[in-house]
Amino acid sequence: MSIVKDIGHTEKAFKTDEMIINMGPQHPSTHGVLRLILTLNGEIVKNCEPVIGYLHRGMEWLGQNRTYVQYQALVDRVDYLAGMSDSHAYIMAVEKIAGIQVPLRAEYIRVICTELNRIISHLLWLGIFMLDLGAMFGFPFYTFRDRETILSFLEEVSGQRMMFNYIRIGGVFKDLPKGWTKKVKKWLTTEFVNYIDEYEAIATKNPIFLVRTQGIGYLDPKLALNRGVTGPSLRASGINIDLRKYKPYSVYDKLNFNIPTSTVGDTNARYQCRIQELRETAKLVVEAIDKLPGGDTEDLEKNRAELTSGENPTYKAEDLMFIAKGKNVPMGFKCGPGEAYAAVESPRGQLGVHLIADGTSVPYRIKWRSPSYNNTSILPDLIKGHPVSDVVAIFSSLDVILPDVDR
Repeated sequence: MSIVKDIGHTEKAFKTDEMIINMGPQHPSTHGVLRLILTLNGEIVKNCEPVIGYLHRGMEWLGQNRTYVQYQALVDRVDYLAGMSDSHAYIMAVEKIAGIQVPLRAEYIRVICTELNRIISHLLWLGIFMLDLGAMFGFPFYTFRDRETILSFLEEVSGQRMMFNYIRIGGVFKDLPKGWTKKVKKWLTTEFVNYIDEYEAIATKNPIFLVRTQGIGYLDPKLALNRGVTGPSLRASGINIDLRKYKPYSVYDKLNFNIPTSTVGDTNARYQCRIQELRETAKLVVEAIDKLPGGDTEDLEKNRAELTSGENPTYKAEDLMFIAKGKNVPMGFKCGPGEAYAAVESPRGQLGVHLIADGTSVPYRIKWRSPSYNNTSILPDLIKGHPVSDVVAIFSSLDVILPDVDR
């Protein structure tokens, strides 16, 4: 019930009826395939029901009807913006059951490529986030410019632009191209750091951006933990959990890096965490390149004998391989019996694979733990009481990838 005054200065009571509308799945800012059933009282959201399943592709069922090697080519599509993370999680689960020891050089290469993929994902998120907020002046072109550069780097190592299929059972598909690490390091340290400054100059203190993000979509840390929220969306609410530090895997325990966090918990805090992750990830890649056993492939070819010979060699011969000795896995590779869960810190949070092997060449059971699914579950709690104009800003700040939800 609202009280207004008409032109004659007499008081008049009027009532607004609740209205139910569909936002999506065709809405461009629901990222293609999410349907939100919104109950509105005027402009205010009273209730929200997310409807998923429009993109279900049966990724788990496909894995249970393919050999371990065949499935390697499909897992990049679970979260198509984090293909390296998808592969890393699945391959680690297989290697746990099979007892495969990955060469040290291959582990560093995995980290370098996965972290570059993290930058790619965050850049696309940032460009689309600004577009969703109405930044129609071309901001996405800045982020897509830099994303294309890194995609070119990863295309050099994998042969593919997005569905890399590069991390393989026992290591990686092939060693890095000659001069690749030097080129990547130079670009990150001389160009990319300045590009991040450009992003912040445009967005971080922009008064319109601040009005659209500060105090909008507060995520309570207790709610986040109860719903299984992970990644930057959780860390922006003050919970510092990152699997790379919390439960280190691969060679992350050999690297020094910071995990950006915030205690504010709103849409702006989620933006701040991701923009700082761009800086930290660039530093992490540079450090991993500096510590890469054998260095650049060109240098490794020249110095391999020196590095592995003598009374106290710098490395064992197997450390400098890109794939475990004798593990050029054939199509009929058999695994198990056994059971394993392996998880990585993807750009959106904890991405895990529960794998059950029965000793055959085909997995008995595969179950994905995808962060976007949990992160979507909190959307109704975040947007209740907000104007409908805030729905897109809040949803976009969660960085949900719908293929990761529906799998």
